[in-house]
Amino acid sequence: MRVVRSDRRQKTIAAKMEDGALVVQAPAGMSDAELAPYIERLRERLARREARRQSAPADDALMQRAQALNGQYFGGKLKIASVRFVDNQEHRFGSCTTAHGTIRISQRVASMPAWVLDYVLVHELAHLVEPNHSPRFWKLVNRYPRTERARGYLMAVALEEDEDAPSPTPPPSLGEG
Repeated sequence: MRVVRSDRRQKTIAAKMEDGALVVQAPAGMSDAELAPYIERLRERLARREARRQSAPADDALMQRAQALNGQYFGGKLKIASVRFVDNQEHRFGSCTTAHGTIRISQRVASMPAWVLDYVLVHELAHLVEPNHSPRFWKLVNRYPRTERARGYLMAVALEEDEDAPSPTPPPSLGEG
């Protein structure tokens, strides 16, 4: 890592990769202690960007899978702008922005069985037709034959994740009193 300080730079901090090294541009008057938290955040941001760049082939395969499921369960009629894995969905397995035709799948799903990934994709594809969880939406999703099994799998995963999270204040005792 290399820090370049400039008298012309007053408030902003920037970073870029140059010849494999992180180059941080900072105001001349900023101390190392003031700069440290910014550098950490910039490192994290660059690491996420690099991870996204490296996952591009996986995203291409994900889009191909979504297009195959579109053909199989929706007659190929859906307009899908993009499908990609994301690492910022902690409480969801997928999301769909119907106005743009974009689908985001939590990176956690990438390590799950293929039939679970297919269910999550079908679920999000169904939102391109029906943007809510109405009976019509579930009728579309239930075309996928492993819907019930996949939903059970995801519920179990969510319960395990809840168990791993730090618990809030324990409930009051129902003991004798």
